[in-house]
Amino acid sequence: MNSSTSHIPSDQQLLQLAEQLGRILFEKSLLLATAESCTGGWIAQILTAVVGSSAWFDRGFVTYSNQAKQDLLGVSAKTLDQYGAVSEQVVQEMVAGVFQNCTADLAVSVSGIAGPGGGSAEKPVGTVCLGWCRSGEQAISVRKHFAGDREAVRRQAVAGALRGLIDLASH
Repeated sequence: MNSSTSHIPSDQQLLQLAEQLGRILFEKSLLLATAESCTGGWIAQILTAVVGSSAWFDRGFVTYSNQAKQDLLGVSAKTLDQYGAVSEQVVQEMVAGVFQNCTADLAVSVSGIAGPGGGSAEKPVGTVCLGWCRSGEQAISVRKHFAGDREAVRRQAVAGALRGLIDLASH
């Protein structure tokens, strides 16, 4: 598991990442969709704060519960049982589910334990799994550990999701 000790991004820094991503998506005529759990729609919120985002942002799925992940994104109950909601396997199924429900070119997914409760020895508070995918390609996923309180974990997850999208969209 990667441990992240980077600083906690401010609202302005998150907006700057979203604006940078938006420029790339617009220039390349790419459409983006999100699938969020622990961030509760924050990625979609910061993306839609960017003027002109309707040209490159399609939709966001907030699938906080396991049932929502299954109902809206087709995440397998078996995967959830075997690996847990906070797993690379689940975020990979979440991004795959995005493409089953829209015509976006890129997707991001996030599932994590923001705290203060809910952690375990295997998955402590601050554990976040992120997934990214280009339509028709293999999903990329990572497991991170972010330090700080609930908001700090969520902010770092949003920033990580945006940075991963910038990397994916740039290539």
